[in-house]
Amino acid sequence: MWIGWIEFDILLGDVHSLKEKRSVVRPLLAELKRRFDVSVAEVGDHEQHRRTQLGAGLVGADRAHVVEVLTAVERFVAARPELELLSARQRELRSDD
Repeated sequence: MWIGWIEFDILLGDVHSLKEKRSVVRPLLAELKRRFDVSVAEVGDHEQHRRTQLGAGLVGADRAHVVEVLTAVERFVAARPELELLSARQRELRSDD
């Protein structure tokens, strides 16, 4: 079994309040869950209205599938016009490591 996750550091565009931040982050999280069947959450920068840190993770039978899904998630996030992807860190582990 393989466990993989990716963490994103994101700068949000024209956002001036935490309420506006939620209106950008919540739909993004929902779309990632729906499209890629991953677990996702906002994992940092909760009190900053122009920054956020998101995490996505999944479990798979083989490493190739886990890497493929996480790479697709990264491409999807990077292509969003309402945000700027500052960094992404990806990691995979085997369950017996």
